[in-house]
Amino acid sequence: MDEVPPLVARLEAASRRAETPCGRGGMVWHLWGEGPPLVLLHGGAGSWRHWARNIEALSRNRLVLAADLPGLGESDLPPLPPTPQGVTAVLSAGLDALLGPGTRFDLMGFSFGAVLSGGLAALRDRDLRSLTLVGAGGLGLPRPPVVLEKIRDKRGEERAAAHRTNLARLMLADPARIDATALAIQSWNSDHTRINSRSFMSPTWLRDALPGVTAPLNVIFGERDAIAWPQLEARFDLIRGIRPDARCRAIPGAGHWVAYEAAEAFNQAVEGMLPPAA
Repeated sequence: MDEVPPLVARLEAASRRAETPCGRGGMVWHLWGEGPPLVLLHGGAGSWRHWARNIEALSRNRLVLAADLPGLGESDLPPLPPTPQGVTAVLSAGLDALLGPGTRFDLMGFSFGAVLSGGLAALRDRDLRSLTLVGAGGLGLPRPPVVLEKIRDKRGEERAAAHRTNLARLMLADPARIDATALAIQSWNSDHTRINSRSFMSPTWLRDALPGVTAPLNVIFGERDAIAWPQLEARFDLIRGIRPDARCRAIPGAGHWVAYEAAEAFNQAVEGMLPPAA
């Protein structure tokens, strides 16, 4: 699993890499395409690679900016001790550096990135064209317990098997869809995780932030998302209680990492939800 999958290699070669200040170091971004900016924030213990099966479709008519969030991927740690406000400030300053203050953009976050997106959206509401939440936590609702295999003490085939188990338990609903690329992304992300995102996030951070967001709101879950199923409708109801105009969509048969597992359906759903690129 040390080899870079062809899809990831192709995307990385086509990207423009940028760094913005983050703690004592830098936060890494990868950029593709031209047009209205679309900012992508990945999930916990992840990197921009969480969007590997979406970037080419989304960047056809847009400037896609995919972050490695602080302490994850290639980015350095945020100011310590980490706080949601501190990480949000790093993100906001980074966007100003890359886009220029006042530039309008669409924002999409997955899982931990969706929770952070709520705070960033409330901070930058006047600059937002839209906010899209994917597999979002931070709503203060119960979530089924998911027990993951420990990775750090494993090597070789045992380590690969543990990654496969964790993907099946948390990320993908259908184990048959766990391919070599998903395993390689999971392995790389795990090896580059230096911060536990759940250790400093309030369980209601997103719910508390949403009343401050007036931009058009889209919500996407995989129908069999391990953190929401079988109470997915409760999440939609809570969000609609705050934002009655929110557009909510469940992708049939998909799990938590819906953007990867059901990429074609996900990409089509996003294109139908985002403001026109032209």
